[in-house]
Amino acid sequence: MRIAVLEDDKDQNRMIQLWLEMGGHSCHPHLDAASFQKDLKRSSFDLLILDWELGTSSGIEVLEWVRKQIDWRIPVLFMTARDSEEDIVYALEKGADDYIVKPASKAVTLARIGALGRRSSNDNPQGELLEFGDLSINVGQSEVRVDGVPVELTDREFKLAVMLFSNVGRLISRDHLLENIWGITANIATRTVDTHVSRLRQKLHLTPEHGWQLKAIYQHGYRLEQLADSQVA
Repeated sequence: MRIAVLEDDKDQNRMIQLWLEMGGHSCHPHLDAASFQKDLKRSSFDLLILDWELGTSSGIEVLEWVRKQIDWRIPVLFMTARDSEEDIVYALEKGADDYIVKPASKAVTLARIGALGRRSSNDNPQGELLEFGDLSINVGQSEVRVDGVPVELTDREFKLAVMLFSNVGRLISRDHLLENIWGITANIATRTVDTHVSRLRQKLHLTPEHGWQLKAIYQHGYRLEQLADSQVA
């Protein structure tokens, strides 16, 4: 999983990064809220890890911002020294999905992350049917229909369609697409994503006259937007 970490203690930050990498995850560490929030605006992640005490800000403030501005569905794990029952309850009520009290162990941390990842996957079952007007995606059967007619897509085009339509209105970074669809984790220059997006736009009629806009966000990624009736060309 792609995991963003916000921990202002350099030693703790580095330790968490090492644990995540040992667990096979891609870690994106941050020491301050500003850089963390900037990264979330331009990239996509599968899970977030937050500390509570952050000097000039708090993990709770960042959590509230994430739920309002980024994605209410993304799993958030709090990892903090604050161990009172009141603090734990407060963080969970504010939108945290799990809470680990420091000092934490590598085994417990990775197990909690794995559980959150499985829980998130279960929120999008393989048999899910995504429907948007005349377009439908049957995830379990790997089938896309437009006006009831099956559309022939390659395996990667189908995975790209599922990811875009599962995140309508949300920016999805190129790195996230490369990692989750092509299995490429290195930060390399490639036209692969652009080519597949272009093909998908044509095959699924993702254009303003059909009520959709698949926008390329320069140096960041793509965002699929469903247009209001007044915006349809």
